[in-house]
Amino acid sequence: MNLVIDYGNSAAKVGIFDHQNLMEKHTLPSAEKLQQFLKNSVAENIVISSVKEDADLISSWAIHAHHKFILHHQLPLPVTNLYATPATLGVDRLAGVCGAQQIFPMQPCLVIDAGTCITYDFLDKDGNYHGGGISPGLTMRFQAVHTFTAKLPLVSAKQQVPLIGNSTESCIQSGVVNGLIAEIDGIIKQYSNKFEGLRVILCGGDALFFENQLKASIFASPELVLIGLNSILNYNVNR
Repeated sequence: MNLVIDYGNSAAKVGIFDHQNLMEKHTLPSAEKLQQFLKNSVAENIVISSVKEDADLISSWAIHAHHKFILHHQLPLPVTNLYATPATLGVDRLAGVCGAQQIFPMQPCLVIDAGTCITYDFLDKDGNYHGGGISPGLTMRFQAVHTFTAKLPLVSAKQQVPLIGNSTESCIQSGVVNGLIAEIDGIIKQYSNKFEGLRVILCGGDALFFENQLKASIFASPELVLIGLNSILNYNVNR
């Protein structure tokens, strides 16, 4: 049994896999909850991706695991990493493209992670990861409009906003939401024109917000990072 951990800025997402099948998933709000969970876990193999807590400390809590791995740029991967500065690459981006390869092997893939930032990551049909792009996410854009102006209010996202706003609030919503949808659609179109048979995978906290608003055909995979971590874990266990 495999156990994978994606520890982000606010919580730890945990997936339990039987080989390639996701059997359970949990969201643990604190390090203390994760520690208790791991001490009770009987998983044989574990991989940890953490941007907040000490991954070595988390590893020590998994007292029953036989194989333990921490995701970093030097850990062997089932994809070829062509990123020019691998040490600066977010581990969640690495896990996302590994998940894309697991779902769509031998196909070009564009992974769009709609979170705090919007990240675009491209994997070619031969399993080579090239990089992509980073753009401000939905909430960040609303906050920027408010923070960097004197009088514009902080408003929240709303689906299906009109193109033409008729108030300051609706104008901000139109600019941010419709602008971001146009950006994502435009990026997908550019990649699709360049890479025949492109698969587009959408994940991240705002994935559901955009899923039905994009023109392009996309595959929504909320658990893509967990799937990718499990792929990385299997690859290292079987080496």
